[in-house]
This record gives sequence, C-alpha cells and structure tokens, in this order.
Amino acid sequence: MLPTDPDAGELLLRGSLEVEGRLVDASNATLFCAIEADGVAAQCVYKPVRGERPLWDFPDGTLAGREVAAYLVCRAAGLDLIPPTVLRPGPFGPGMVQLWVDTKEGDDLVDVLAPDELPPGWRPVLRAHDRHGDPAVLAHSDVEPVALMSAVDVVLNNADRKGGHVLHGTDGGVYGVDHGICLHQENKLRTVLWGWAGEALPDPAVEALHTLDAALRGPLADTLNEHITRREVAALRSRTKALLAAPVYPVPDEDGRPIPWPAF
Repeated sequence: MLPTDPDAGELLLRGSLEVEGRLVDASNATLFCAIEADGVAAQCVYKPVRGERPLWDFPDGTLAGREVAAYLVCRAAGLDLIPPTVLRPGPFGPGMVQLWVDTKEGDDLVDVLAPDELPPGWRPVLRAHDRHGDPAVLAHSDVEPVALMSAVDVVLNNADRKGGHVLHGTDGGVYGVDHGICLHQENKLRTVLWGWAGEALPDPAVEALHTLDAALRGPLADTLNEHITRREVAALRSRTKALLAAPVYPVPDEDGRPIPWPAF
C-alpha cells in the first residue's frame, strides 16, 4: 500500500496491529508493525503515548497527537508530504500509527558531503569539518517536494526536521516523518532545510498556504483542537497568514539553535 492510497487511513484505523520489532535509534518508543484488515495488509509505525519521553517545553503525552495534527495540516494544504497518520488504540495503549514508507537505498535527499561531491543544484546549509579535519558540507536536494516541505515546516513550526526525517519513497514520493515536536505556539523552528533562506516561496507553496488558510477558517480548526490547544491552533493560523503576507523563506535566528542536534 502506498502513502497516496485513499484507503490507507481506514486501514490504519481499523486494522489489527502486530508488533514485529522496534526502531532502536528513535528517542521515543517506536515500534515496527504489520497491520491487516479485510485481507489488506501493510506495514506501519506505532508510537504509544506511554513510550514518549518527557520534554521540558512540550506537555507530556501530546507528541502522538501532534504527529496526527501535522498530517492533517499537510493534507489540508493539498500536499502528500506526510504519510497517512492516525491516533488509535494499540497493543501498548493509545498511540500514533503511521503508514511505513519504503525508501530508495542510497538516494538520500539530505547528506553531509565533501564540497567537491555536492550534486548539481543541491543547496548547502552548513560548512564545517568532519572528525578528520576535512571540509564537509551539510546540504539537501533542491527538488520541488523538498522545497514544499521546507515551507510547510515553517507553519508547522517543526522543531526537529532532521536529515533522516526526509524520505525518498520507492514510489517516487518525498515524505517527512517524526512530527512529534511541532505546532508549539512559541517559535521553535529547527531544520536542516535552510537552503532557500531569504528566497521567495515557489508558487506551489504559496498556493498550498492559501488552501491551508481557507481550511483553517472551516472545520479543520475544530479537528485540530482534538490534538493541540486552541492557542496553538491560533498560532498556526497566524504563522500561515504571516507567511502569505511575506512569502519568503525565513532566515535562521543567529541567537537561537536553528539546526536540530543531531542533524540526522
């Protein structure tokens, strides 16, 4: 099943979950599962709320809901950049369940490279030296879906867009995952996708923001209130309007911490 399959959400909500393993590098409990309903089977990620590590700046037990809210925002903008994501009961209690994305091996969209290995068109973000003292560049692809993801991350206020959270699916799609620390009312944007900083948003991004802005004036706001606070929904609406008023990618705050650590 592909992330763009219209029946994916229903399978995630109704299917029986069977835990097959754990992603050990994840900060929170992240379980790899098989899911099946009515003879249709797929793979997914299940993150139980009880497995969330407390954070000093996000309320306890809210990360799963934020993942769902991020998906709803992206879909309301008319974009398929986040795999289908739901909140439902599971073997270890309620949690976030998201369709698994098979990725193209060796076809990364974000990487750390030697300066002379930078692919044509890639956007450098940070120049540094590796552990051997050799020059290195943190950079990302400049394909349109990544540019759209970078714009959506601004309104989502994504505090943790690591390189490993940008996936190139075997279906050719580009997908972002791990949106548990998004949608805070205070500015917390931390991302590796700074390559367009200070440049005008592309037309498809502006169109998506207009679509989202209209949705936020309808039932979407009430749906989001099931996962985040009214104040956070209001902040989302304000960020969307502000980006439409000045459709330019933001620049990093020199006094802040604009890149998540670790970056992958």
